[in-house]
Amino acid sequence: MITLDQELARRARELAAHVGRPVVQLARSHTTTSVERALLRLAGLSGADADGVPWANHLVGQVVDQVGLEHGVALPVWDALCRHEAGDLHELAAKSAIGSVRFRLPDADAVAPVRRAAREAVTRGIARIDARRRERERMVAGIGDAPRKPWIYLIVATGDIHEDIPQAQAAARAGADVIAVIRSTGQSLLDYVPEGATREGFAGTYATQENFRLMRAALDETSRELGRYVRLTNYASGLCMPEIAVLAGLERLDMMLNDSMYGILFRDINPLRTFVDQRFSRQVHARAGIIINTGEDNYLTTSDAVAEAHTVTTSQLLNEYFAKEAGLADWQLGLGHAFEIDPAIPDSFRLELAHALLARTLFPDAPLKWMPPTRHMTGDVFHGYLLDGFFNLAGVLTGQSILLVGMMTEAVVTPWLSDRDLALRNVRYVLDATGSLGEDFRPVPGGFIASRAHRVLEEAVHLLERIDGNAAGLLGAIGDGTFGQMRRPPSGGRGGDGVAPRSELHYNPAEELLEPSRPAAHGHEEER
Repeated sequence: MITLDQELARRARELAAHVGRPVVQLARSHTTTSVERALLRLAGLSGADADGVPWANHLVGQVVDQVGLEHGVALPVWDALCRHEAGDLHELAAKSAIGSVRFRLPDADAVAPVRRAAREAVTRGIARIDARRRERERMVAGIGDAPRKPWIYLIVATGDIHEDIPQAQAAARAGADVIAVIRSTGQSLLDYVPEGATREGFAGTYATQENFRLMRAALDETSRELGRYVRLTNYASGLCMPEIAVLAGLERLDMMLNDSMYGILFRDINPLRTFVDQRFSRQVHARAGIIINTGEDNYLTTSDAVAEAHTVTTSQLLNEYFAKEAGLADWQLGLGHAFEIDPAIPDSFRLELAHALLARTLFPDAPLKWMPPTRHMTGDVFHGYLLDGFFNLAGVLTGQSILLVGMMTEAVVTPWLSDRDLALRNVRYVLDATGSLGEDFRPVPGGFIASRAHRVLEEAVHLLERIDGNAAGLLGAIGDGTFGQMRRPPSGGRGGDGVAPRSELHYNPAEELLEPSRPAAHGHEEER
């Protein structure tokens, strides 16, 4: 660890909260089609029609066409059910798909029973998420947990869930603690969640409820075999962030990629849509006991890792604010950063240590996610293997919590099982050989590493001050290309037509149930 200027750190958090607060107010005062579909999924609506269009999309689409999005779907949908337009949500969705349901806002004397019926349905869904969280805690306590930190995090991505499963199990047997099933290219831009088990993803496998269920069941089997709980990760980002968060909670996933700005910057999704969706999805993650992984590492693939290091710290501070405001605890904040400095730069390793130690010291209780080199992998697998070894060493020295396994074939091919095996050997050698070396690593006060960390934090504070002093605030800064050199104007991006200001009649029982108090006792087994 290094000694940070505590007043500077306090000022950084104060500014992040001041910059983030207007965005939270926007999120609270708007709704989206994806939030409303997530509400229906919590209430038990699942499945799709013969063409693969989810029933949730049909039902929300009809409500929006007939009543508007601004009131939400809870009142029109449960009003229809109370009027016996259908016997349940599935029948109502099927009838709405052929245009045989008339939706309306309930009469004044019917509002209370309609609200009560909607709340009862959603309460049952949240109870299922609570039960899956308790199930995880029992498994960790009964089977055992990973014996040490950092957790070794390894990606599986064949496109075929039935091929992913044996690869994930093999990776766990070889030492992986966390399996990430990377998502099919472009899924973040789909405004629906595919249904069922899928076998045709491109450079990844579709995130679906059935794929989640299959992989979780397989890893549970392997967890029992190995005597340690193997965690499962997927992606709650894109146009269906809230829905995928709900499905992850229902199927007991353990981590989800969930960044406040990634979809805006790297998928050109409308900023307001993203901020509304991420707040609701994080409320679900908080309740489900899921650890989020943020995406600051992506900034360093499009901008210089030295000159723009302060934008990573700034984003981490904003992600922390948004996450805690939504109810996530410190142990759930897998804030991201990466080993992406050009290795040809003199003192590059010392700079990497400075940046990693800054994150570790600034967020002492967060399970930081440390990402391997990708941008400067040249195709020389020998150089890449050495660079990954330095990355692993930096992770040990700076006390990182989640170590994504680097691949020497990065930028050459999609890794083979043999590549993953070699990469895991690299990690295991460094972890075994260094042991608790981080206890002995104390950079000299005022030396190169400590001074660099202080300078980056100062630059982050200056950036937050500029954003705070700009009338356009954070949305204006995103539009100006402040993060990752991506210019995303507030009114642009995909999915903007799926956002609406809430009316006075808007009702979302899920937000009522997720907002007030969250069980503080949950998650302690995982925190250890």
